[in-house]
Amino acid sequence: MKSSRAVLVHVLALASVLTLPTLSRAQQQKAQPIVISGSSTVYPFSQAAIKLFTPKTPKGVSFQANAQGTSAGFRSFCARNIPIAAASRPINASELKACKSNGVDFLELPIAFDAITIVVHPSNTFVKEISLAQLKTLWEKKAQAKILRWNQLNPNWPASTIKLCGPGADSGTYDVFNKAVNGSETNSRQDYTASEDDNVLVKCVANTPGALGYFGYDYYQGNQTVLRALPVKGLRGTVMPSAASVQDSRYLPLSRPLFLYVNAASLRSTPAIRLFIVQTLERGIQVADKAKLIPLKDSTYRLVLNKLYRNILGSAFAGRLPIGLSVGQILERSFDQHKQPQFR
Repeated sequence: MKSSRAVLVHVLALASVLTLPTLSRAQQQKAQPIVISGSSTVYPFSQAAIKLFTPKTPKGVSFQANAQGTSAGFRSFCARNIPIAAASRPINASELKACKSNGVDFLELPIAFDAITIVVHPSNTFVKEISLAQLKTLWEKKAQAKILRWNQLNPNWPASTIKLCGPGADSGTYDVFNKAVNGSETNSRQDYTASEDDNVLVKCVANTPGALGYFGYDYYQGNQTVLRALPVKGLRGTVMPSAASVQDSRYLPLSRPLFLYVNAASLRSTPAIRLFIVQTLERGIQVADKAKLIPLKDSTYRLVLNKLYRNILGSAFAGRLPIGLSVGQILERSFDQHKQPQFR
């Protein structure tokens, strides 16, 4: 027998379907895609969700995913230019202020987890693991133009040049990595190949034997034949990035939640957006698997659906990055009813 919650989910989803408008031919020609923009790490999730949703999309309604970086996505979102932002970190204090000043109320919906993955070229056989201390030595601001060779990290490694590849400053991955490793979102060297497009970073490492880079787990998963992931000596010992190590809260502090932020007014006024979000959360594990991300538990996706139906607005993270928290602590904070609905 179905639970009352499950019945509620299906009734509301059905109601959304029944209220979807039928567009005239002229309206179909004028209709613009509903844009999901932001994190390149979340981009494969958005693409997978759109592909799964398309067969049930009414004529004249379409969705489009863009990858421009979490920060750029939030700028567009808080300026009311897009209805859905994809983010690889929680919204920060200045973005909360921008949204509030523009009258943008939103729902913060966790959709998956990620492991920021440290990768090298497959021909690199001398680096067996890397520590947080070594990553800090390599990536902090004062390393710029000074830490250039492998043996500066470990005297047993060769004196060959390190080619660095990493996210640009508009990337949520950049923020989380630097806060976790270097103590501040802005404490990063800048003399490296930077891009908000993770495919560029994959090629940067894959085409350079002396390279080291970092980016989302999904891009490593899709390119394992040309990349080698390093175990990281972190808060819980030396751990490889994996679904299991993230879900067990062992890959700390480089695991993190991923989000969709949805404009509350758009959710109310555009049935297609509501239906898209409902179907995406109902199929959360399937969508995350297709995107090669680390899914939430099925019971957690039901909690996120409940958050949607209860219309719980605002952010549960008070503009701060949840660095070093366990999966359970992050989810508990995300669903903390006492921190809603006001902005902070």
